[in-house]
Amino acid sequence: MNKYLFTLLLSTAGTIGCFAQANIVPAAKQTKTIAITGATIHVGNGTVISNGTIVFSGGKILSVTANGQAPQDIEVIKADGKHVYPGLIAPITNLGLAEFSSVKATLDFAEIGNFNPHIRSLVAYNTDSKVPATLRSNGILMAEITPEGGTISGSSSVVQLDAWNWEDAVVKTDDAMHMTWPAIPQSRGEFGGRRQLLTPEVIAERRQNAINELEQFFSEAKGYAAIGKPTVTNTRFAAMKHLFDGKQQLFITADSQKDIVASVNFAKKFNIKPVIVGGDEAYLITDFLKENGISVIVKQPHALPNSTDDDVNMPYKNAAVLANAGINVAISIEGYWQQRNLPFMAGTAVAWGLDKEKALSAITLNTAKILGIDKTTGSLETGKDATLFISAGDALDMRTNHVEKAFIQGRDINLDNLHKQLDKKFSEKYGLKAAN
Repeated sequence: MNKYLFTLLLSTAGTIGCFAQANIVPAAKQTKTIAITGATIHVGNGTVISNGTIVFSGGKILSVTANGQAPQDIEVIKADGKHVYPGLIAPITNLGLAEFSSVKATLDFAEIGNFNPHIRSLVAYNTDSKVPATLRSNGILMAEITPEGGTISGSSSVVQLDAWNWEDAVVKTDDAMHMTWPAIPQSRGEFGGRRQLLTPEVIAERRQNAINELEQFFSEAKGYAAIGKPTVTNTRFAAMKHLFDGKQQLFITADSQKDIVASVNFAKKFNIKPVIVGGDEAYLITDFLKENGISVIVKQPHALPNSTDDDVNMPYKNAAVLANAGINVAISIEGYWQQRNLPFMAGTAVAWGLDKEKALSAITLNTAKILGIDKTTGSLETGKDATLFISAGDALDMRTNHVEKAFIQGRDINLDNLHKQLDKKFSEKYGLKAAN
């Protein structure tokens, strides 16, 4: 027994040593006024200011002007020939809820059960995760931490990615309830250990049963919310009350055009205007989406279409088609480590028909509007949080994006990360030049 315990301790120590990130601590509050001068400022709302100056103090933006001059007696960062962007926002991610996909003990993004509206991702968010630092190095400074699993997964919250704990990290608490629309069942199922072909009638029946169950749950939750002081507490129904008073949004994952229409009409029965997540076939029903004022968070453009009959390039085009039709679009990417590639997903959308500044809005201001945080962040405007970064090149181009400095609410954050440390370590070992 002692032998096995000793081996386990050695293994654990080795793992901790391999994944340690030295000297990366959250930044202190901003104490002096800072001006960034000479840069091309991408405001995030479509406006671009050449040779601009942005001044911020106490974590808030004081001014954004179209000249290279800065007030006297303040700290000046000269960024001639460089670019300033608002901090990028990653929606729909289990960042901080997972560390190693192969180690179950580090996965905390899903619960058992089909209806879990009482689950709150925020309290499980791990600010000591090694992943957020890699995102900050590419300009992703905020994220919507989202639970998964079941039909109703629970509530997400928006955090900034440089904090000691989840209380410090939170930007907006319980911004949205997340739901997955019942999909068409697989054409084959298991019966008595043998595969069984499901008829169209059986498929339709199972699907309708799932929808009926969901509608009953919402109806009971709405009735519970109407009770001032219920004699018996139901934590699941209590968690949904803000859906019905408009204080919380409903995000519905749906991909096919029929599912999107059905899910929107379902939400309308309860006087809820949902946000569609995924929306692979949203481009086929743009008039319906505009008519109902529906925003769409599209999946990563680097994917294959769901149907063999679809244009193989449709995932690349989807964001552009929706945005050009006048729909509020945000871009997301699955997973947690992969979030660092979010700006390049927007760059792909540019290559397939989306205006570059609109693509930037799809990962900044549009996302902020969808998440309900646009009054304080998402663009570089007077009075908003000084959450921004400086890149030597185009932030949406992986060949030129090089984040040299980043600020979250005015705090000058550390851009070191595990990847940079390993790069430096082995570059020195083999006599190579490190990337950063």
